[in-house]
Amino acid sequence: MSIDNVTAESDEQPPEVEQVEKPDPIMRLDDVRVTFEMDRGISRVLDDINMDIGRGEIVGIVGESGAGKSTLVSAMMDSVEEPGVLEGSIEYRPSEGEAVDILEFTDEQLRQWRWEEVAMVFQGAMASFNPVKRIEDHFVETLKAHDHNVKEGMQRARDLIADLYMQPDRVLSAFPHELSGGMRQRTLLALAMVLDPEMLIMDEPTAALDLLMQRSILQLLRDLQEEHDISMVFITHDLALVASLADRLAVMYAFRMVEVGPKEKMLRDPGHPYTRMLLNSTPDIDAPIDQNRSIDGSSPDPLNVPEGCSFHPRCPLAEEACLESEPDQFLLDDDHGAACFRWEEAQTSMPLVYEQEVEDVDSEGAETSTSARRSRDEEPLLSVNDLEVHFEQSQGIIESLFGDDPNVVRAVDGINLDIYEKDVVALVGESGCGKTTLGKTILGLQEPTSGSIEYRGVDLVEAKKGNAEMSWDEIRKSLQIIHQDPGSSLNPNRRLKSILSVPLKQIHPEMSTGERLDRIYTLMNYVGLTPATEYGERYPHQLSGGEKQRVALCRALLMNPDLILADEAISALDVSLRVEMMDLMLELQEEFDTSFLFISHDLSNARYLAQKSGGRIAGMYLGEFVEIGPAEQITRNPSHPYTDVLRWGTPNIDPEKAQIGEMPMRKIDIPDPINPPSGCRFHTRCPEAREACIQEKPAGQQIDAEGFHTSSCFREYGEDHPYWDSEPVTDEMIDD
Repeated sequence: MSIDNVTAESDEQPPEVEQVEKPDPIMRLDDVRVTFEMDRGISRVLDDINMDIGRGEIVGIVGESGAGKSTLVSAMMDSVEEPGVLEGSIEYRPSEGEAVDILEFTDEQLRQWRWEEVAMVFQGAMASFNPVKRIEDHFVETLKAHDHNVKEGMQRARDLIADLYMQPDRVLSAFPHELSGGMRQRTLLALAMVLDPEMLIMDEPTAALDLLMQRSILQLLRDLQEEHDISMVFITHDLALVASLADRLAVMYAFRMVEVGPKEKMLRDPGHPYTRMLLNSTPDIDAPIDQNRSIDGSSPDPLNVPEGCSFHPRCPLAEEACLESEPDQFLLDDDHGAACFRWEEAQTSMPLVYEQEVEDVDSEGAETSTSARRSRDEEPLLSVNDLEVHFEQSQGIIESLFGDDPNVVRAVDGINLDIYEKDVVALVGESGCGKTTLGKTILGLQEPTSGSIEYRGVDLVEAKKGNAEMSWDEIRKSLQIIHQDPGSSLNPNRRLKSILSVPLKQIHPEMSTGERLDRIYTLMNYVGLTPATEYGERYPHQLSGGEKQRVALCRALLMNPDLILADEAISALDVSLRVEMMDLMLELQEEFDTSFLFISHDLSNARYLAQKSGGRIAGMYLGEFVEIGPAEQITRNPSHPYTDVLRWGTPNIDPEKAQIGEMPMRKIDIPDPINPPSGCRFHTRCPEAREACIQEKPAGQQIDAEGFHTSSCFREYGEDHPYWDSEPVTDEMIDD
């Protein structure tokens, strides 16, 4: 399409607007900009933001890392750190009194306004608490600092903590480190609410939590919003996550708002190509996996934002006009705006993945995965038999003096698993269920308490002692790991070519420098770090998160391993990059015949990788497998109630399915692994539990005729099992 055609069509476009207005906003941002003066020039990290936050609504602000989301949060609180310069107008309109521009506040006015009128919840709850003060002290200190009645305020704190499904006495008397991650995040939320603010701003408040806890907290936020009529702004890179919570969505790209509108319209018929591509890059538990596409390219540097529409280098609809002119927002509907010249073409020519139907899977008649079918005929690459890993909890001086037996954490408790060549097994479950301990023990990085692990028939424990035919060095080379945070495993003071040379020097000391570099550059090109010679000269801090993860994958593959443990290897990446990384792992599997043990708390990601490879998903709870089978059967027809809970905890992009709904379990928090429940360990949270579940532990039961799908639940044992005649479990039974 030519520029002339664009100009002719623009006469028929909806009117351009500065912002999609709300009739009664609690906050209005006009031409808000944040700039930093740097040696290379002026860096504009927030560019002419115009936006209304409606009173009593929840607004989700989404975008990739580097889009400017956190800077926007800092601007809304007038907390941009020097030498940053904040300009524009941020008008706050309290329920009573006149509107004020917070950028004109004195320091004292700003101090009083924060927390009393607008409170903030940060991503890392631990960093928000003083580690040497009890939780109660934090509440008292906040109340005193704002001249509130401490007695009344502490009663409100207790009510809030109880509303967040925690015991006030236990929480208030604890130090921050004595609470789990989910409890700390909920406590921080209660602290933010204790002064009864009118508005709450949250910057990735659930990013460090597993999806089940994220989903639970989102439900609690919705309940708090309805009860207290509070306005909320929720910042995240995960569009699917916030879709279940928000009333309205705003999408940021390259430091600007590119689209704003009601959730249903933004998910059902977005107008900006970036929004549509963001939706299509997100693995969805119900959408066809072969249609997901990552977004090519990366977000621009604030010192080098492209002319015209900043998204045009990555946009499949970009034309000449997009290169020359920067589009303002077009009003697509009375409450929906998008900054794109070609929004109509985007809506008609870029279909959304989740709108395509996936055929229902019948557990009895479904085609069994490739790895499950072949597993009956092949020798496993690695076998785990009755594996247990128990840890003794450290004791204090008093306990040791009185000779008390140490508490034992049953991290892994009776796991059996076979992994085959070119296999994929995805472990899913909540934080603390034992996934990482199991993975590290399988790689020989953790000593088992009992049971065995055999690699090609060789016992790993015996090999480490030097009592096996195969050396431990040879086995260790074949079993590699990719960590969740690749940056922490890369030496910040060495170039990439030097970092990647280290394992080759250890395994192949006879290699010349030239041979090592040839091998390194070949593999770097293969994983997409091109040109390899240029990337080889870079330091880790010069790489994006996705590039660091590619380096970690490259380093593991240099050993030509048989098995790679990918421990939450994509959870730190933007949602738009996760499909790209998983596709790369599958591509490399074909090339190098590598198996993957993939650990994740996200059932959508586990489904994507396992189903595409013909692999399996194993649900893990308190050290035990509760269900294992082909990916599509596990995700579409879960048999165990815990797997069903994991499915509930997985966000869904489809607006008809995005609502959170009732939590399908009794309690949010996982039991203490030091004292796991008797019988079925999930019975304390399971809505289907009966007395038989308290008294007896269910063994794995075949769901299909061939035994590819097993579940440890009495509901699969048949109608003659005592489970069906026993009484349903009540809260009183659990408390006893």
